[in-house]
Amino acid sequence: MPVFRLTDDLVFPNPKYADSGGLLAVGGDLSPERLLLAYEKGIFPWYSDDTPVLWWSPDPRLVLFPDELKVSHSLKRVIRKKTFAVTVDRAFREVIEACAQVRSSSGEGTWITREMIAAYVRLHELGFAHSIESWQAGELAGGLYGVSLGLAFFGESMFIRKTDASKVALVSLVELLRSLGFHFIDCQTTTAHLMRFGAREIPRAEFLARLAKALEGGVKSYGLAESIKRQQ
Repeated sequence: MPVFRLTDDLVFPNPKYADSGGLLAVGGDLSPERLLLAYEKGIFPWYSDDTPVLWWSPDPRLVLFPDELKVSHSLKRVIRKKTFAVTVDRAFREVIEACAQVRSSSGEGTWITREMIAAYVRLHELGFAHSIESWQAGELAGGLYGVSLGLAFFGESMFIRKTDASKVALVSLVELLRSLGFHFIDCQTTTAHLMRFGAREIPRAEFLARLAKALEGGVKSYGLAESIKRQQ
């Protein structure tokens, strides 16, 4: 399958044209308008400093449905003990920078470039990107961040400094989303870690159909940002 080169126009090719690995297009920018359009169409950016912006739509897609969350007995004990205090949107920049640093320090490399950090901080300022933080003794122990549109949450990355901290953040996120009627968390690519929490693969066509339903109320009309504001 061809890989499409984006122009300055705010348009993406149909995700069905992605290659076998999920790569759909190259180029473009990380403006809020382009990022939101990408998520709306089931596409996300994933690249490194030495490549242009790459846009992906894998098939199958890993998805976690809130009602299918699995929590181990040991993690339930950690949660009951309130080992960590969990917050929402208290330290977005710190979370995304920690996600980037953990991967770089481990030698894995990271797709969370300085350009990506700036772009997602901007999405956070606009009310679309959110972080879940786990704290211990006043120190940030772990967390995750992602993008919220309509009743869909797109998970981007997580990090851990203390055992189980990011797991507690994930469980807290799922419980919050379930209480708000969110349809699913898009986990993007398949990992054994997330499958242990109940995430499962679905065909891209099914994912796109579910995404369309999750956005029926409008991409910007409601979602996590408004719910967080109401709780504050």
